[in-house]
Amino acid sequence: MVPRLSLVVVFSLLVCGCHGGCAEVESLTEAELGRGFLLGCISCKSREEVSARSTVDWHFRAPGQDRFVHIFHYDHPTADVLHPDFGGRLEWRGTPGRDVQVGAVFLHNVTKDDSGTYRCTFQRTLLLPQGHQHVRVEKEVELSVVAVANRELTAVVSEIMMYVLIVFLQLWLVGVLVYCYRKTWDEHEAREARKALRAQAALMEVKDSCDGVQLEEQQ
Repeated sequence: MVPRLSLVVVFSLLVCGCHGGCAEVESLTEAELGRGFLLGCISCKSREEVSARSTVDWHFRAPGQDRFVHIFHYDHPTADVLHPDFGGRLEWRGTPGRDVQVGAVFLHNVTKDDSGTYRCTFQRTLLLPQGHQHVRVEKEVELSVVAVANRELTAVVSEIMMYVLIVFLQLWLVGVLVYCYRKTWDEHEAREARKALRAQAALMEVKDSCDGVQLEEQQ
């Protein structure tokens, strides 16, 4: 879970400004028995400058079942757990406001019965000058509960990317510091050289003046 969150941070640094730093990263799908798990759900707005109001709902369907059951509802500032099987175990980890783009929830103390399909639904109202526009977005997470979680390939790659980026930024910072030091030193040397030339010119003027006075005295 931590590597995937690290990848979200990296993407947030690299994604173009038109999306305001929002990147739609898929949730992990393998939870470890008895531990906590982050059910990820991100829906970025196509136009970041447009204000919006959003609510988020989570539904769950157990293996072999046909229907989803409503387990969670978020409408800022209220977060409600709606099913007794998840009572006290679901916690809002999404955007803390009305303009929600991250609709993640954290599931505490994962059990075998938590395996199944989770559906995240955004109900977003875009507050446009010409009128409000309603948008509905649905995402699903197929969750498997295992005794010991395996690290997914994407998680490993994301962690490697994170460390490569950190090393690259450190090297870039060192290069900038060296460049700034050399530039400052060169400017210092140039100032000292100009001072030396001015001092030499002043000495030459004094010498010429003294020579002129001596010639006049001799005459």
